[in-house]
Amino acid sequence: MIKGLLKKDLYNLASYKASLIITVIFCGIAIIGTEAVNYGPIIICTIIGMISLSTFNYDEIAKSNKYILTLPTNKKEIIKSKYILAIVSTIVGGILGLLLTIIVTMAMNYMRPENIINIDYESLITTTIGGMWGICLIQSIQIPSIYKWGAEKGRIQMFVLLFVIIVAIAGIGYLIMNANFNIDVDSIVKFMNKFGLILLTLFMVIMYYISYKISCKIYINKEE
Repeated sequence: MIKGLLKKDLYNLASYKASLIITVIFCGIAIIGTEAVNYGPIIICTIIGMISLSTFNYDEIAKSNKYILTLPTNKKEIIKSKYILAIVSTIVGGILGLLLTIIVTMAMNYMRPENIINIDYESLITTTIGGMWGICLIQSIQIPSIYKWGAEKGRIQMFVLLFVIIVAIAGIGYLIMNANFNIDVDSIVKFMNKFGLILLTLFMVIMYYISYKISCKIYINKEE
């Protein structure tokens, strides 16, 4: 049944196909044109990851979950299908962003050999993982918020929470920078270069898992 739920969401997202292709291509060209290569995967991953969440709008407007629950399925399967779609969209967005950035950069270098853009592949991959982590954070916050308050109010609650998180991080960073103790920045940089990708991947898994458990607790106890 999860396969059928995923097909339903993909059919709903089919209307975004043309606009998505155009947006991704123009974003890629614009970013490469400014030589801000590392931002390509972040923007493309964000676009694709956020579009996957628009399926909640379709379901809410059509009240499709009321009909779906009359079929041989349950709320937990509905939630699983949403998280599978979110995770796949994040992975696809990251891979597509990375590949498109490399392809467009190579094409630009071929067309204008007098102005070669050098690609730092290690930095590009790190940036891609960082972009995937960012959209993972947004999805992990927004999906439970949507199940709690609905698609429209859920987005508002998500932005409020993200604002609070950003302010908190900025505040902690300010306190650390102005504290009377020394921080070995070089050691931190070396540690992140060595274990950063592993830690980001682990954090993504943990965030999705916690978010899924919260969504299950909210939606299973919610009356349709």
